[in-house]
Amino acid sequence: MQQELKYVYQVALDGSISRAAEHLFITQPALSLSIQKIEHTLGMPLFDRSTRPLTLTQAGRAYVETARQVHFLEQELEQQIEDIRNLESGTLCIGGSHYLNAYILPTVLTGFNRKYPKIHLELVEASSAELAQKLSDRELDLTFNCDPKFLLNFKRYPAFYDHILLAIPQEDPVNALHSAAALRSADILQGRHLEESCPSVDLKDFEDMEFLLLSPGNNLHERGHQLFQEAGFHPHIKMEVSQLVTAYHLADHAMAATFVSDRLVNSESDHLCYYRLDTALAERLFYILLPERKYTSAAVQAFVKYFSEMIPLR
Repeated sequence: MQQELKYVYQVALDGSISRAAEHLFITQPALSLSIQKIEHTLGMPLFDRSTRPLTLTQAGRAYVETARQVHFLEQELEQQIEDIRNLESGTLCIGGSHYLNAYILPTVLTGFNRKYPKIHLELVEASSAELAQKLSDRELDLTFNCDPKFLLNFKRYPAFYDHILLAIPQEDPVNALHSAAALRSADILQGRHLEESCPSVDLKDFEDMEFLLLSPGNNLHERGHQLFQEAGFHPHIKMEVSQLVTAYHLADHAMAATFVSDRLVNSESDHLCYYRLDTALAERLFYILLPERKYTSAAVQAFVKYFSEMIPLR
């Protein structure tokens, strides 16, 4: 990146000339003078110096957006050169929720690392909304998402389906009323909940229960409220938590009912009863999302291919 672009870009990232100077390994007076010269050449300020941290003016936003695009092009060029030099090297930064990182990716990442040991792997954990923003900002090479409002903004590949189940602590008396539809963990592991003959329940029948829900920013937060709206009632929310896995374990310890993914159920346990929900909202299709750019690195292409070979779509 040209020096002037790099200077303005770093100040915008840090919101401070002094912090940017530290990152650029130059003195604060030298950086301040360089910024002033750029502003003098343009004939307008790039930063509003009355705010702390510094904020961009309209001209500054246009300037930094250009710098961002130059930065992205340089990254793509570096990837292409690296791929030409060695098709089995590079860096791959993957974003995932705790659910993805703990229950879907471990086997994939371990196998991928063994097959491509020269590819350096980085794993970022955050909510799906935060990860989509990081992907848009090119802070990630890829992430996973099932929310339609994010899918259109990125290049995407189908990754896997999961199915949302109602999970209720085994000791709750309501289970006796729905014993014909109740499933145990062994049934989920055998895929019985995916069979057409498997009975389902009406969420309305559980209107009086307390529920654990996910907090905003998670797909299952919005989807959960859609499920309740479809059933025609407002739930009694005992607690909102930030992670699907946390809700699952709290329910497993009999705190309240919750929604879980069938892919979380990976061992037999008698603490929960599971129920299939008869609604299209209970099925989610996750995609691998990539930034919209002209070049996709060999490392990313190799991961997408390896993931599809390791994880069945259904």
